[in-house]
Amino acid sequence: MTTVDKIRNELIDKILTIRNKEFLEALDKIISSSSSETEIVQLSDEQKQMLQMSEEDIANGRLISQDEMDKRNLEWLSAM
Repeated sequence: MTTVDKIRNELIDKILTIRNKEFLEALDKIISSSSSETEIVQLSDEQKQMLQMSEEDIANGRLISQDEMDKRNLEWLSAM
């Protein structure tokens, strides 16, 4: 059995044991809202330019860690 089939069958087994109506309705909403096809997102020229600039930053080592970014954000918020 493939991994996808195995996961699907395990989910079905778990769902069959759920008795909470609200939970099942929420789960149904999540499953119904997900699409099986990938939606293609159209980027604006500005978005493409920003992505290109990001790629250049990465290539040139202009990066900071998530911890440093969190620190900067906290400092910025404290200054407000």
